[in-house]
Amino acid sequence: MYESSDEVLLEADDKMTKSLDVLKNNLSGLRTGKASPSLVENISVEAYGTQTRLRDIALISTPETRLIVVKPFDPSTLGSIEKGILAANIGITPLNDGRVIRVPIPELSEERRKEMVKVASKYAEEAKVSVRAVRREANDAVKALEREGTITEDDLTKALEDIQGYTDGYVRKIDEAVAAREKEIMGV
Repeated sequence: MYESSDEVLLEADDKMTKSLDVLKNNLSGLRTGKASPSLVENISVEAYGTQTRLRDIALISTPETRLIVVKPFDPSTLGSIEKGILAANIGITPLNDGRVIRVPIPELSEERRKEMVKVASKYAEEAKVSVRAVRREANDAVKALEREGTITEDDLTKALEDIQGYTDGYVRKIDEAVAAREKEIMGV
């Protein structure tokens, strides 16, 4: 499957980067008490008979720090957008005025902030599990290369050290991303 340990390292780095990207995307959807288009842009809305992401059928803006305004490209989708936001169960209630949907962002209670921090921690743990799974796959791949005689024992040792270095680096990046988001969530 692999020709060299470098190929294994490149693929491991790529997969770990994707795990970090998924984490950052999940964290961006957590509410902090400030309006952000990322809170609603990935909400699935029924439009034209199919499920569509909100950002694909509407313009989303934040004219104030506690207000998101959703302006659909087609006004006939207003009702579906409103239902989609309510169904997303993110703790916000949309207001439909017939032209746009206003989504006021209420102040988060201390209890709700703590719940958000727990969710962020859960996302972090999922990302770490994913990174460790990539490490395990990469370790197995370089060990197989060594068994086949493609790489030497010294190359194997170096590759295993590099894989562990990547893993440690990505776990650190995950911790930093979550710590920054938790700070935003807990900041009043």
